[in-house]
Amino acid sequence: MSAAPSRVYRSELRAEQAERTRRRILEAAAAEFSERGYQATTMAAIARAARVSTETVKSAGSKAELLIGGFEITFAGQEGADSLAETETAAPVFAMPDEEVLGAVVAVIAAANASSSRLWTVLLGASLSDPVVDEALRRMLEHRRRDFRLLVSELVRRGLAAGADGELDVERTADQLSFLMSPEGYQQLVDQFGWSPEDYRAWVHDAVLRVVGG
Repeated sequence: MSAAPSRVYRSELRAEQAERTRRRILEAAAAEFSERGYQATTMAAIARAARVSTETVKSAGSKAELLIGGFEITFAGQEGADSLAETETAAPVFAMPDEEVLGAVVAVIAAANASSSRLWTVLLGASLSDPVVDEALRRMLEHRRRDFRLLVSELVRRGLAAGADGELDVERTADQLSFLMSPEGYQQLVDQFGWSPEDYRAWVHDAVLRVVGG
């Protein structure tokens, strides 16, 4: 009668080991793609970085799928969540008091941009030649627009966004916030122009307030 629990335990252990191995592969892929770019990164290089065989890497997905999965865990902390609104990190933010919520949103997005802006550039470049990456990029951008629409609606609900003239176009405002808090903006201001992360967050916070007119 004790065999069944033992088999269940071994099965769970194998599943956990497989999950850890997959995450290690995706983290290695993200690092390699960020360092070398899409075309120059090989499955063998990813395997060396992840300390697994090349066949194990190939079984985890195609090159395009590894780039996509690597970006997801780098940006959002988990695979399958290319939208911050779908993650455990973002969930508590909207439970915060009105005076804290915008600062918390900016901090979450800034942290995601800091970890993924270089890989985002690789993703953009790969999308020009790889249809799998291009489709994933389109999905990510639509999810990003949806996230910012949700953010604007939440700010309106809390009375923190009214527009400069008392009226607010949610769609247009969401597009403006998406631009302000984009990975491209972070990379330019922090990585290229040398802004500190603190200066970047303060600038984004003030810029968002000017856009929403709250």
